[in-house]
Amino acid sequence: MDNTHDAMAAKLNGIQGYRPLFQKAFGSPDISIDTVAKAIATFERTLLSGNSAYDRYKAGNKSAMTRAQIRGMDVYFNKAKCDQCHEGINFTANAYANLGIGTDKPEPDTGRFAVTKDPGDWAKFKTPTLRDISKTAPYMHDGSLKTLEEVVDFYDKGGTLNKNLDEKIKKLNLTAEQKKDLMEFLKALDGAPIHIVVPPSFPQ
Repeated sequence: MDNTHDAMAAKLNGIQGYRPLFQKAFGSPDISIDTVAKAIATFERTLLSGNSAYDRYKAGNKSAMTRAQIRGMDVYFNKAKCDQCHEGINFTANAYANLGIGTDKPEPDTGRFAVTKDPGDWAKFKTPTLRDISKTAPYMHDGSLKTLEEVVDFYDKGGTLNKNLDEKIKKLNLTAEQKKDLMEFLKALDGAPIHIVVPPSFPQ
């Protein structure tokens, strides 16, 4: 997150409100990269998404998605072939890809290359899940695309040409109606509200 482990820990240790929370969670008020990683991982395990309109449709409820969403599903899987990267139950291959985002800037973010030093990783970033995607704007690793419409337009034009553009990124030539239907399908990936019952604390 554009910081070093030591600098990040020092910054968080300087925020007094965090220290008692880390004391309660980990037995020490001193914040380290290890306890931050555990805290983030614990939070991420609470992020659940399921029982979307798409899930219900695939389970046999053919009225769960609108006609526009069904048309958009066809665009997603057959015309645009989005599932080449956004695949499976979580709509991500958990891989890295270069879409060209920011590569036309004077000093582009080198992405995974900064870690691996492999030229093939230049400007590659991890492919995110598309579940609840309509709720997670802005988009792309740098937040440069503000709406789903901008994202669809970006893919439709074939990304941004650069020396390492992923071979799967090509011009789609979608019609205005196909774009609209595709966005409707993406909304069908929004999960239904999940109510988690937290048991009462055990007696001390």
